[in-house]
Amino acid sequence: MATKSAYKRLTKEYLAIQANPPPYVIAKPLESNILEWHYVLRGPQATDYEAGEYHGVLKFPSEYPFKPPAIQFVTPSGRFQPNTDICLTMSNFHPSLWNPSWSVATILNGVLSFMVEEETTTGSVRATQRDRRTLAAKSHLFNLANPVFRDVFPELCTPIVMPLPPLHPPSLTNQPPTVPVGTGLFRDSSTPMVFGAANHSLQSPMERFHTPHTQLRARPTTAGVMIAAHPNLTEIESTGAATEVTDTASAPFTVRGLRWFRLSSCHKITVVFFIFMYLVAAKLIQRAMASTN
Repeated sequence: MATKSAYKRLTKEYLAIQANPPPYVIAKPLESNILEWHYVLRGPQATDYEAGEYHGVLKFPSEYPFKPPAIQFVTPSGRFQPNTDICLTMSNFHPSLWNPSWSVATILNGVLSFMVEEETTTGSVRATQRDRRTLAAKSHLFNLANPVFRDVFPELCTPIVMPLPPLHPPSLTNQPPTVPVGTGLFRDSSTPMVFGAANHSLQSPMERFHTPHTQLRARPTTAGVMIAAHPNLTEIESTGAATEVTDTASAPFTVRGLRWFRLSSCHKITVVFFIFMYLVAAKLIQRAMASTN
């Protein structure tokens, strides 16, 4: 049974996901048990999972958000064992690494980014590209045969796979762009570091969409989505042809200057007021010194 804090937190997260769904992700709790969430991940373009529809389960402890959930896939993917707990940083395998600020959306974005990599962990499997593409093509029919999927996601029970929702959530359309879609590397301070049991490399799940070069270059079809999905960027490096930002201090309106646009109107007024008062005080001191001389 969920505690009061768990119920309040998961209710808030459900409303947030409904208002601003992450790209490639659909998630909702059971009506009878808010601690059990079911999700659907859609395979990103240009990956082995393209056009796939992967049903999974998040099982939250009653102590959530102070303890992490168990993460399982139900649909065969060629990446994870079905109905088996997966060992990830944000799963119940690593409670000491759990951060209570992480949310359902954060967890599922991390799972998706780990999915498109080849790192092994407890609960993962290896398969050929051909096998994974075959499973992706059959995934929708597999889900339709699952009564739990039909009960939780009736809106997805159509003869063919429903098209993907827009990759740019509506709430982000009025924000100034950070870098062109498909370029750039960022770190989000609220994003968990994801690693598996075989290779405990502390790496942000969003960074897993990038090729490890001396100059890190983004993979266009996945990195661009995550840039659009995470507006609170704290560090950006771009090596794309359209935009190249290596020294953020020399490009205040491409990286650091965007922080001004993210301030609320109240904060902007406060900043302007203090600047005005500073200039007035400086002018008065200058006049006082002139009159003394």
